[in-house]
Amino acid sequence: MNIVVCVKYVPDAQAERTFNASDNTTDRENVDGLLSELDEYAVEEALKIVEAGEGEVTVLTVGPDAAADAIKKALQMGADKGVHVNDDAIHGSDAIATSLVLAEAIKKIGDVDLVVTGMASTDGTMGVVPAMLAERLGLPAVTFASELTVEGTTATIRRDGDASTQTITATLPALVSVTDQINEPRYPSFKGIMAAKKKPVEQWSLADLGVDAAQVGLDAAWTKVESFAARPPRSQGEIVADEGDGGSKLAAFLTERKFV
Repeated sequence: MNIVVCVKYVPDAQAERTFNASDNTTDRENVDGLLSELDEYAVEEALKIVEAGEGEVTVLTVGPDAAADAIKKALQMGADKGVHVNDDAIHGSDAIATSLVLAEAIKKIGDVDLVVTGMASTDGTMGVVPAMLAERLGLPAVTFASELTVEGTTATIRRDGDASTQTITATLPALVSVTDQINEPRYPSFKGIMAAKKKPVEQWSLADLGVDAAQVGLDAAWTKVESFAARPPRSQGEIVADEGDGGSKLAAFLTERKFV
């Protein structure tokens, strides 16, 4: 079983995140980053499948130099090898271009039985990439899995919705996106951290994938951020003294702001 897990290096949600003033893209250079939390569930699920049988897990990411840290974390968890697509021309790419680069990288990896992704990224919350990627690869997409079982050439997921629970099957090779309900990601052990240092990580450019730089990047994006502004500081709340008419004042406040 050869599994590719697509992961993303994202700005730390606890850090002060902002945009680049030069082109209005997310600032990924001047902020601490890490492996997207939602992708940890995808890595963990892939590891569980391989540990229950045989095969290997390849971690794939697209991003600048710092994105290597996302691969490093996945290797420390237990993944076997990594692939880092790193090219300056990718900067500013949207979901459409990202899915193109990922698809070509997976084709280059070759002989893939299962592609696993998180349900979305924690920075852009763009949950459409898995479906786009499956379409480009010509694979069945079974998304938002709360449970995944792989038996032989069949992948079966449980998808928990607001009104119902669905059981969906697909014939391998396939793409599966997983939710944060599917497992509890492991912490890298000291042994895993040391072993990760010897695991292979390949770095590919767009040229290595045969992707034209004109197809990716900010100029090729279908949407752009026109402007941004810092969130204004929270103002002090208004204190209303209750002199027998507190209820009326509260009702007037809510009505003025169209809450009632």
